[in-house]
Amino acid sequence: MKISLEHIGRRFNREWIFRDVNYEFISGQTYAILGANGAGKSTLLQLISGSLTNSEGTIKYFQGDTLLDQDQVFIHQSMAAPYLELIEEFTLSEIIDFHFRFKKYREGFDKRSLINLLGLKNSEFKALKHFSSGMKQRVKLALAFCSDTELLLLDEPSSNLDQQGLEWYLQLASSQCADRLVIICSNQEQEYSFCRHKINLADYK
Repeated sequence: MKISLEHIGRRFNREWIFRDVNYEFISGQTYAILGANGAGKSTLLQLISGSLTNSEGTIKYFQGDTLLDQDQVFIHQSMAAPYLELIEEFTLSEIIDFHFRFKKYREGFDKRSLINLLGLKNSEFKALKHFSSGMKQRVKLALAFCSDTELLLLDEPSSNLDQQGLEWYLQLASSQCADRLVIICSNQEQEYSFCRHKINLADYK
């Protein structure tokens, strides 16, 4: 997959968050979108995901040489972010079943191996509303990483994770990012230290 950003800008009311972003994201590469709080990192990621519209410019998605319809990009992506909520009335078992009604499992994973990966075998039938914030974040990350998608979008992936959770996330990233297009929004170096390419939004003000 390839994503091409051409003169992308986004504004709220009359204030531009960023302008004239020209960049190309290529499959098999890892990218970190950097910037201070309020710089527009999450906004840019949501533009790339298709959940927000850009105020100017064009975003194009390619699979090989084929231009993808923007309405179908969601099929090719998985995402984990603090503002994406889980259905807390569901149990862990139910949220996994629900998620994978819309996505396929990545090769080597199924429901049982995902629960084992989370280390939450004893919480399989517990409602998510009873999970700690760190447990919920692990679930979000596991669902995103274990989905068979070419595009992986992560916003502040270590939110609510303790040191053990951070190490778990980094091990997961090491094993599941190699053949995908990965874009991470962060201002914490520990979250994106493995990314080969870095985009600083301060350059697009």
